[in-house]
Amino acid sequence: MVCVDLDDVSGKNAAAEVGGLFVQADVTDEDAVRAMYDTAVAEYGSVDIAFNNAGISPPDDDSILTTGIDAWRRVQEVNLTSVYLCCKYAIPHMQRQGRGSIINTASFVAVMGAATSQISYSASKGGVLSMSRELGVQFGREGIRVNALCPGPVNTPLLQELFAKDPERAARRLVHVPLGRFAEPDELAAAVAFLASDDSSFITASTFLVDGGISGAYVTPV
Repeated sequence: MVCVDLDDVSGKNAAAEVGGLFVQADVTDEDAVRAMYDTAVAEYGSVDIAFNNAGISPPDDDSILTTGIDAWRRVQEVNLTSVYLCCKYAIPHMQRQGRGSIINTASFVAVMGAATSQISYSASKGGVLSMSRELGVQFGREGIRVNALCPGPVNTPLLQELFAKDPERAARRLVHVPLGRFAEPDELAAAVAFLASDDSSFITASTFLVDGGISGAYVTPV
């Protein structure tokens, strides 16, 4: 397994946990993405699974009325362009093998609107969802599956930091989740493992929602 991160510390820790190889790379850099897949093939002989999970949600990405063009572009680069590049350079390796599974992290906001807007984030995740669906259709008969993982709010440091700054926004979001809580990272990891495995061999081009029921809710329990 190859773990890719900009951050040496977290990347090396993740690789150590799974007995894998750490590669430092900026996934918005085309040359770096190409090289990281070449490294994976040189080390392990194939690219069987690609989980594209880089993403940011900065505070200056807010309402369309206040979000500046620099914030818009930065979020699009990390959240959407990185997925485009990672798919672009993973798929040829999978074509040579005649198999592969790609899991791209989108979001439940790709299928729903929110008044607590993060306009570039939402748009980027919609792009990830649409791109994943198209790639799943285009390459399905070559044995390559592509799915969009669409998490609900997840209890991560990023979410904790965001909501610590704005408890009212946190409360507004939590009330819409039928299960009454945010997801834990392990629950998303289990979904990724399923989509990566042969247990999901007939699933491609899907909007794979792991959202506690939020996208199916109208009125939730009090």
